[in-house]
Amino acid sequence: MTFTRQLFYSLKDVLSKPTTVIHVLIGPRQVGKTTIARQIQESVNFPVIYASADSPVPLDAAWIETQWNLAQVENKTLNKPTLLILDEVQKVKGWSETLKTLWDSRSRSQEIRVLILGSSSLLMQEGLTESLAGRFYLHRCNHWNYTECKTAFGWNLEKWLFYGGYPGAASFVENENSWKRYITDSLIETVVARDVLQMSKITKPVLLRHLFALAAALPAQCVSYTKMLGQLHDAGNTTTLAHYLKLLESAFLVSGLELFSRNKIRKRGSSPKLVLWNNALVNALSTKAFNQAIADTIWWGRLVENAVGAALCNNLNSIEYSITYWRQGNYEVDYIVTRGPETWAIEVKSGLSKKVNGLTRFLSLYSDAKPLIIGRQGIPLEEFFSTEPQNWLK
Repeated sequence: MTFTRQLFYSLKDVLSKPTTVIHVLIGPRQVGKTTIARQIQESVNFPVIYASADSPVPLDAAWIETQWNLAQVENKTLNKPTLLILDEVQKVKGWSETLKTLWDSRSRSQEIRVLILGSSSLLMQEGLTESLAGRFYLHRCNHWNYTECKTAFGWNLEKWLFYGGYPGAASFVENENSWKRYITDSLIETVVARDVLQMSKITKPVLLRHLFALAAALPAQCVSYTKMLGQLHDAGNTTTLAHYLKLLESAFLVSGLELFSRNKIRKRGSSPKLVLWNNALVNALSTKAFNQAIADTIWWGRLVENAVGAALCNNLNSIEYSITYWRQGNYEVDYIVTRGPETWAIEVKSGLSKKVNGLTRFLSLYSDAKPLIIGRQGIPLEEFFSTEPQNWLK
């Protein structure tokens, strides 16, 4: 089936007009970045050059220069604007410097529009800020949300909470073993073994895999680095674990949320709260089947809480928003979102009665914070997941 994400329309609109910047599309693997680019290629009425750097053979600056020259030829021959699409561009050594040189050297008579795609926020951000500052506009392609999966596949909320938002895996959900194998082999293994290892020098790749598996087994739970060291073989030190968590986050897999505090020194040393950016990453590695997960109220509560955290991580720009959690003794608040001077305290209640004394305690300490209860006695889960999180933070 063909499903058109809303992002396609906004990107097509800006690329159909003259533009003074390079447009950048980043997001996880297998959420439709390439599909959107191909849909744009097929829908515009001017030439498009598409090329992908997702190759087992390392590519260099000459590859980008070749694609640019092809776009120049099309532009000159047809005397029309030409769109150059470079997919997985972060895998090309020196990509940002090369693109900067080509972009700055283009003549006034040429109209070459550029769209670059990448699945590593870390490598993309480094290249953009170091070489392309002031020359790009960033678009984010997130994991598929509940509304999209409901529309495209007819899923109810329970199915989405379990199977997550990877469209390519939807055809496997009738056979859970096949679905788990697809997610594990085609997504997790590809991202961890290829994408993350290309971001930075990984001295302990086995530890990286084990850290991800540990996070998947403990969704929406706070785990001290000391406890992680005890559970992971050859874990090294807490600095290594914190660094590897950041790499997993930059690949849109796992975030280790910090403890909320207006004292940043104390916050930096806190136990991270592990949030997987897509529930499929949790359930693909779990031994529980769909019906077993629903029947296990404690586990299902973790999946719901993780899905709320994933929605926040996917949709709230890290430059504008900060997402943390809060704990003081036996008091706890699931998520704290801040934007400038504004603070929201978010409590997730999924089925069984859950006390909100942590929320009450937090509000007594930070009276300017705004409470938000999701689930029973608050915003219904289906309503929350059907709306962009930004709309609740008003």
